[in-house]
This record gives sequence, C-alpha cells and structure tokens, in this order.
Amino acid sequence: MTTATYQTGDRVNEDVILLPFAQSHLEGALRLSQEMSWPYRLEDWDFALQLGFGFVLQRAGVVIGTAAWWPYGETHASAGMIIVSKAAQGRGYGARLMDALLAAAGPRIITLNSTAEGMALYQRRGFVPIGVIHQHHGIPRECHEAPAPDLVRAMAPMDFETVTRLDRQATGWARREMLKRLIEVGDGYVLLRDGIPSGYAVSRLFGRGHVIGPVVAESPSDARALIEAALAPLGNMFVRIDTSTTSQLGEWLEGIGLQQVSDATTMVLGTQMPSSGPARLFALANQSFG
Repeated sequence: MTTATYQTGDRVNEDVILLPFAQSHLEGALRLSQEMSWPYRLEDWDFALQLGFGFVLQRAGVVIGTAAWWPYGETHASAGMIIVSKAAQGRGYGARLMDALLAAAGPRIITLNSTAEGMALYQRRGFVPIGVIHQHHGIPRECHEAPAPDLVRAMAPMDFETVTRLDRQATGWARREMLKRLIEVGDGYVLLRDGIPSGYAVSRLFGRGHVIGPVVAESPSDARALIEAALAPLGNMFVRIDTSTTSQLGEWLEGIGLQQVSDATTMVLGTQMPSSGPARLFALANQSFG
C-alpha cells in the first residue's frame, strides 16, 4: 500500500481527506478495527500494508476509514480491511473509499468477503455473491498428532514453485509474492502423493492466535491432514480457520473445538476464474487476502 495511482489529498468534503495508506496511518487503522471488534494486531495491519495498496479517510489528522487491495498479477486482486468508523457511517465515505480502490485496481477481477452491512455498497458497484465463508475459531479440544511424514511434511524451499503452481490451480490467482511472504512469516506444510506435493498449508500468527490458511488440497481428507499437521505444534493455542460452506470441513472443525462464529459473503467484480484443479482452496489466508 505504499504507492497508488490516485489523487493525493482528494477531498471527500470540507474536512475529510482521502490519502494513500501509509505507515503513519497504522495506529489509526488499528483503532478502527478495534472499534469494530476485529481481532487485527498492529503487526497484521503492517503485514498487509507491505503486500498491497490502500486508502484512508482522515479528518483533522484522525483516520476514520480504510480500504485496501492486493494485486495478483495484472488480471486479479483481492480487497478487504474496508472500515468506516461508526460515527462517520451513512455519509458516503465507504463509497468514496471503494471508488478510489476500484480506480486504482483498474480492470482487474476483484474478489472480497463482505459482511451483511457492506453488501449493498459492493452490489451497487457490480459485485455479485458467489459463495459464503464461515469463520471457525477456538482452542482445539485436544492435542493433535501430525500425520506420518510420508503423507505430510514441513515445506522446504524446493517446494515453492510447486506450491505456487498448486495455488494458481486452486484460485486462478498469480500471487507468488504474497505466498513467499506468508511462508517466510509462518510454517508451511506439503501433502505428498507418490512423493510429490499435491497440497499445502500455511500456519502463522494472526489476530488472537494462529490462522491456518491458505489450505490447498485435492480433497477434504487431504485438507484435514494438512490442518492436523499445522495444529500439532500449536497445542492449546487459539486457532482460526476461514473456510467455504462447500469445503465439507465445517462439521469436522466444530468437532475438534473450532466453533463457527461468523460468516461472510464472497463477492466478485468480473468473471471469476474457475479452478483448473485438481487442487482447490479449502481455507483462506484470511478474509482480506483470500
């Protein structure tokens, strides 16, 4: 989010100014997410800022709105962290943030996960619903044993090209740089079939504890094995997993103590790229990154 093609200092009204998201806005962004009871840490905002672009609305030096996006090549992007302070809602500020974001992203196909409150804003800009994400979180009821190393092992540097290819098969996105950074800050795992990686998962610090995602695999059973491998070293730490209602993981996640606590509607502007398979996305890196 360090640079963006948009007018710096564009005025929303007499006292609210639209600015490119910068390091100096992180503390204000954190306060906004805390107001909404979103569990972001300052480190989570900073990590997002390093990977993408965004805008803030500022009144008298105070951040009252944020919006961010992450390019996946020249054709796709995800959007998220779209917040307007409660006191400033209903004045068109969310619309101005989204219009700035869409202008900066250009003709890319854009995916986001919307709260119920945000859907009308996105629908007016052409986004259409394509699915539902369930957020599961909690402390697992018991410790989990890692699968046998001939099934799932720690990700190695030599796996990166294969992981990138699997991710693109599953999502249609070219997000090489994001995957590189996620793996650098987290712990990666690959699932093997005939000794060759056919799925992967990443576990990293996020929010109240750890998030496990992305998880890319060919089947729900493979996805569970990858999640088990990621859970094994975490013990009784708080864990979050965001998964589609079609993943067939929800009942299992509930059974191990990760309760469904909220949902979001996945929306897309443009034509979503179908999975070229057989790998598909079973859990998100988070609801902003996808």
